Amino acid sequence: MEEEIVLTTAEQRVLRTFRRFLMTPGQMLCFYGPNLKQNLTTLERLTDRDFLVKEKFQGGYSLTLEGYAAMNSCD
Repeated sequence: MEEEIVLTTAEQRVLRTFRRFLMTPGQMLCFYGPNLKQNLTTLERLTDRDFLVKEKFQGGYSLTLEGYAAMNSCD
């Protein structure tokens, strides 16, 4: 049985950003300026949940397989 993914509104907003740019696992998306500042806590939380990987490039994050599944579960 597949476990239901429960996401906060902020987590869904960030994952929708990845979906808007048609990101797949391992592709880096860069957040910058006010967008990075606004979403930093959420990006860190998604990283802690193993949905994202923080890249060495400033503001860069990529989806994990779990993050990709979570992204596709967002309305």
